[in-house]
Amino acid sequence: MFVFACAGCGARLTTRLSEVALPVHAHQKYGNGTQLPVLMESGTFAVDPEPWGPPWRRWADIEPDEAAARGIYAPVHALSDSAPGAIVIAPGDIRGTLLILERSGGYCCGLDAADGPNMACEACGLPVASRIDDCSLWQAVWLAPNAVRRCPVDGADADAVPLSWEELMAEGSSTPPFEPIARWGARLGPNHWWSWSPQWEAAAGQALAHLLVASEGRPVTVPNGLTGEVFQRALDALLPAGPHARRAVLAGPERPAVGADADILLVPIHPQTGETWAAPADPAGPAASVHLVPLPFGVWLWLAFPEPYPPVPASGVMPGDVLRDDPPIPRPRHAFRADPETFRHTLARLPAVRSAWLRDILENLTQHMRAGVF
Repeated sequence: MFVFACAGCGARLTTRLSEVALPVHAHQKYGNGTQLPVLMESGTFAVDPEPWGPPWRRWADIEPDEAAARGIYAPVHALSDSAPGAIVIAPGDIRGTLLILERSGGYCCGLDAADGPNMACEACGLPVASRIDDCSLWQAVWLAPNAVRRCPVDGADADAVPLSWEELMAEGSSTPPFEPIARWGARLGPNHWWSWSPQWEAAAGQALAHLLVASEGRPVTVPNGLTGEVFQRALDALLPAGPHARRAVLAGPERPAVGADADILLVPIHPQTGETWAAPADPAGPAASVHLVPLPFGVWLWLAFPEPYPPVPASGVMPGDVLRDDPPIPRPRHAFRADPETFRHTLARLPAVRSAWLRDILENLTQHMRAGVF
């Protein structure tokens, strides 16, 4: 466990925190005027290895060699020139800070940190963090990496060892594929509707980029059911039709052994370490040469071991031998669409995007969005 302290005066700025993997949806912008919840679970932090936030530079001002050195192989809107390694925490875990009023602007309903760090150390006044709570953005506090220090907590190393995959399967929770989405500032009471989960849309945007690379320009099939609902329509739209389709299957802990006809494996990402699950080493096995496509653990768990529908709260205690009769959760009204900016962000950072056909997909992303693919 760690706490973060001000690099200027040493004042403590956070509660005790454990490190986890950076969520795929950390920088997602979702919808228009929607109210998104807190990004991080209380008591956790994650580190973004890439620079993020102002100052920004346009793609036209960046040399290709510089972009490639930063792991970016296709045009993006802009690149951040801030320091890499920003730390994101839940807003409730920040301590000893004050808002910088002249930097407390936002796009619509709250703070967006477009002007740089908007929180200062209460003790010495050093700008140390950015509070984000504007509409369509995940609520979070981002600690500036050059303004804070990570300090181990004495005697608090019980969580130093991450959960094994077996422990994670026993203790982890899945992420429901759809949820109620609310708007800011509703005048006539609650204003919400059931929609596909923003987390699922971001996860699918990342996975779809990896699926296209793994396809090598050939058709790809995924399992029927919810996995097909999430991926197949986009794959059919972005890849050519024809024979010899590559087969993608779900794989991971407690899943059946992979067949010899599997070309692509949809596998989980460990939520604490960020490592992608890999099949036990077997050079002669069918999984030795397949492509791995990462999915956040909660999304993968729901796909691999689906629940009948998201649980509905009920009052009282129901006898164990009585079947529940809760009505099913309303389904979203539109077909699933992967998050286009997460897709763009991921694909631009995969070296295979240098291929002409993948670059063409990125250059025509707006047209694919208008066609409802994203």
